[in-house]
Amino acid sequence: MQVSSFATSESWAARVWRLALVTVLGFASGLPLALTGQALQAWMSVEGLDLATIGFLSLVGLPYTFKFLWAPLIDRFDLPLLGRRRGWMVLSQLLLAAALWSLAQVSPAQQIKLYAALAVLVAFLSASQDVVIDAYRTELLHARERGLGASLNVMGYRLAMIVSGGLAFIWTDAQQGGGWTWGQVYEWMAVLMLGLAVVSAVATPRLAAGSSADDTEVDAAGSSSPARDLLGFGAVVLAVALGVFMTDRLGGDAARLLIGGVLEASSMPAALQAKWINLVSLLLGLALTIPLAAWAARKAGFATLLSGLSSYFVQPRAWAFLALIVLYKLGDAFAGSLLTPFLLKSMAFTSAEVGVVNKVIGLWLTIGGALLGGALMMGLGLWRSLLAFGALQMASNLGFWWLAATGKASLGSVLLPAFDWGFVKLATATPVDGSLLMVIAFENLSGGMGTAAFVAFLMSLCNQRYTATQFALLSAFASVGRVWVGPMAGVLAESIGWPVFFLVSTVAALPGLWLLWWLRGEVRALEAPVAAKSAA
Repeated sequence: MQVSSFATSESWAARVWRLALVTVLGFASGLPLALTGQALQAWMSVEGLDLATIGFLSLVGLPYTFKFLWAPLIDRFDLPLLGRRRGWMVLSQLLLAAALWSLAQVSPAQQIKLYAALAVLVAFLSASQDVVIDAYRTELLHARERGLGASLNVMGYRLAMIVSGGLAFIWTDAQQGGGWTWGQVYEWMAVLMLGLAVVSAVATPRLAAGSSADDTEVDAAGSSSPARDLLGFGAVVLAVALGVFMTDRLGGDAARLLIGGVLEASSMPAALQAKWINLVSLLLGLALTIPLAAWAARKAGFATLLSGLSSYFVQPRAWAFLALIVLYKLGDAFAGSLLTPFLLKSMAFTSAEVGVVNKVIGLWLTIGGALLGGALMMGLGLWRSLLAFGALQMASNLGFWWLAATGKASLGSVLLPAFDWGFVKLATATPVDGSLLMVIAFENLSGGMGTAAFVAFLMSLCNQRYTATQFALLSAFASVGRVWVGPMAGVLAESIGWPVFFLVSTVAALPGLWLLWWLRGEVRALEAPVAAKSAA
């Protein structure tokens, strides 16, 4: 679907304006991610929360893994006044600003339940904004602009992560930066999100009215209606609520029956045993809740969701591809899930040092790695790129093992000069640990290359008639590792120590590489339609 008022003879300025807006929307999409991830972990680390609790609270990112459930509703319904997509976009951004401001007023050490609930709300609104922006970008850009538009969107996304996950660390450093509290950082991010909502309301072009292609097809088949989809979504929500309730009431007892005897026979401290019980209870709850939600969707006839999913699952090796999506970055997710508390608490790097190296320099290296990966893919092709970049990702985890085993200052330091740019400063020249710089550089370059190949892989799996629903599904599965390994990672790190933990994260990358090798024929077959589209 294209914006009806855009003609092939339109001005150069109009095309540049569209691409500039795509960059800004990418920034809006990326801003909340670190605020529910590594920035949140840093805040909890400063407040003195234990490692396992920080690991469990990585589950605030759960909405990113389930956004495909409500993506069809955003496709189906348009809000008044601002038109298709824009109404949902502005609403989600306004609510995000309010939620971030509310989160800024809460202490994680004193109000942990309210803090976690508000963080989940931020993640839900952020995931919803992602769905809307992905769909709006697809419908706004002409076909010939989508490649460049996707690159600019990623750049905006990464720049936002530099702000919320990089500059914020410098702002909170008492000696070198501004000495802000994390609450003040989140208040500033709320104001910034409010400004982005204003931009979305007044500067983004209005899309042509009407339903998307997948909605039209579903309605033509007579198998769905807006009311039926709302009923289906409600049934899914009730099924999830029932699963959560049963997990809360029965999960602990079931977990104790399964592993209680083994834990009692061990020499593990009682507090750590309780965390293992909580982890197994969580996994049992997932095993109950996900099938229950799928059953509810089928019974209630949530056809807009089911049609998009069924279109994906008719392709050969569909389930194997989903497994590959989860496993490909699993080792990367394990190593990165608790990276912030590892660097701040275990390695005792300063907040400014982590902000500069891991969040600013590291993210620029990720952008460079993504560009390098995209260039190399032109010669290597999709499958060989996935294999080579995946192997580099796995090897980068060994850098963190080396850092944990050898400690700081193994390679000396680099002196970063003082600066004051108004919005961020270093009060004095700061030595940056050479070991940290080398490990972060390798990890971000390899991660950026892997991300470039991985996103191309996801795009190649999507049926163009169901892009919104299917891309939401595939990207949700892609975030499974990032979100779900957090609780296990926190318990493991406390149980086995950091050096062994990073070795385990390296081994966790092997199943994805093996599955990629097994699916080499099917992945190579995906390259042909991509090449044909590029030539068209």
